[in-house]
Parts: sequence; C-alpha cells; structure tokens
Amino acid sequence: MRSQGCFAISFLFGLSIFVVGAQPMVAAELGEDGYVDSNGVKIHYVTAGTGEPCILIHGFPDFWYTWRAQMPELAKHFQVVAIDQRGYNLSDKPEGVENYRIEKLVGDLNAVVEHFKAPKVIIVGHDWGGMVAWTYAMQFPDKVDRLVILNLPHPRGLSRELASNPAQQKASQYARDFQQPDAAKKVPVAMLATWVKGADAKAKYLEAFKRSSLEGMLNYYKANYPREPYRAVTDLPKVKCPVLMFHGLKDWALLPGALNGTWDWIDNELTLVTIPKAGHFVQQDAADEVTRIMVRWLTDK
Repeated sequence: MRSQGCFAISFLFGLSIFVVGAQPMVAAELGEDGYVDSNGVKIHYVTAGTGEPCILIHGFPDFWYTWRAQMPELAKHFQVVAIDQRGYNLSDKPEGVENYRIEKLVGDLNAVVEHFKAPKVIIVGHDWGGMVAWTYAMQFPDKVDRLVILNLPHPRGLSRELASNPAQQKASQYARDFQQPDAAKKVPVAMLATWVKGADAKAKYLEAFKRSSLEGMLNYYKANYPREPYRAVTDLPKVKCPVLMFHGLKDWALLPGALNGTWDWIDNELTLVTIPKAGHFVQQDAADEVTRIMVRWLTDK
C-alpha cells in the first residue's frame, strides 16, 4: 500500500499528472484489451489464455503491467485477467474520496467476475489489490476458488499491528501523509516510478502514471487506510478458500509481524512464502520464484 523507495529521491518531472494521449501498445505484448462497466465506472483489463478466470489486481502505485512476469505462465493454464483499478491508467478516474471506498473497489472486482461468467474464479492481489482481494473473498466466498495475496497482511493482522506495534505505526507514517488534503501537491509523477527496474519498464510506468489520477491514487488511503487512534479489527468473517501468501521481507512499510495469526482467520489451507531478499513489489523483485510457486500451487489440485 505504498511505493518502495518513494522518498529521498531527486524529482525529475513536474506535478502534472493528467495527460491526454493515445492508448498504449503495451497490452499487445501480453494479451488483449477489454473493458467492464462497474455502475458507470469503466474498468480496463488485459486478458490472455483460456479456462478458469484468474483475476490479477495491482496496488499503489502500479497498473496491470505489474504482472508481466506472471501472465504468460498463468495463461498456459487459466484465462488471465489483469485489471487497472479505478483511478489508474486506462480505467475511469471518478472524483471524490467516497468513490474510492473499499465497497466501490470490491464492486469493480465483482463486475469483472460477473463479466466472465465463470462459476468460480481465482483472485490474485498485491498491496491495495490484496486488500480488495481479502475483502472480496470474505464477502463472496462462493465465487472464489483460490486466493493469492502478495505483500498485504490480512486486515486483522495489519489493524492489530497498527493498534499495538510502535514500529508498524512509524512505518505507516507515509499513509498518514497521503491522507492529508494537500498530499497530491507533494508527490511528483516521476517519484511514483522510482521503484521500477529497467529503462523500458520505467518508461511504460511513467506513461501509465501520466494517464492516471494522483488524487484518485491517494483517495485509496483517504477512504480506507486506518486513522489514529488505531484499533484492532476483529469482526471479520473467515476466508473459506485456500490461500497462498507471498511476503517480501524487505518491505519497510508493511512489517512481517502482521502475518502472525493469519491461519486463525482462514477456514482452509494457508501457504505462506516469505522471501528474504524481496521488497514490497515481490512479484517483480523475485519474479521467477513467485511465478513458479504461484503456478505450481494453483495447478496442484
């Protein structure tokens, strides 16, 4: 729910975040573009493969292309559907904090699930996409076959750590900063892509971020991230499907203590994979390992 290395970076670009331009060709590398209507909000996706839908949900600051290492292998077994969440890239960017509340984000995911008309789907979520995925699995247990979460602890674990762990409170200062009314004025577009490795990928990210809404991105925090005084959330239903979790242990904002007890909140199998040398963007930092484990776990039935 943050950008690795967001701060202490030289700013190379101005604050302009809204740029009108042609639709990029990047989707052609990995699949075909499509759109779903979610109560009047257009949600863009890229899809490849056939079979059971496997819906991939990115976090902050990111877009569907974050899954470029996983999509080709997953598409050999499933219909991969990588979405742009609202506010990002080619999806719509509604104004107002209320339009980014978790129920709206879950509604977008449900619109995508309904669009593909499958009895059940696989949900894969990273960061804010992980929060949407956890919430969807709890609210729609009959629609989720398997759940894969990357660097986003269960909401109960994160809320507990925020309420009781000073280290996590300190690590979450970025989120409190993002909740300030003038936060968008302090986040140049170039800073959003400092974590991206490779010149070609970084260029694609900068192009996508210029099409995105910075206010929309930060509204995820304003609408949903816990505020002080923090309290532990305990009134959530258990997840009913099998869960695979990845956590890069070099994530400086989402500390691994929040993983403790996850097994108590899942009424099924939990597989937890910690990767010591990976950071927050574990699907890219340890792309081969994550892809290999994810595909093996999803196809081992």
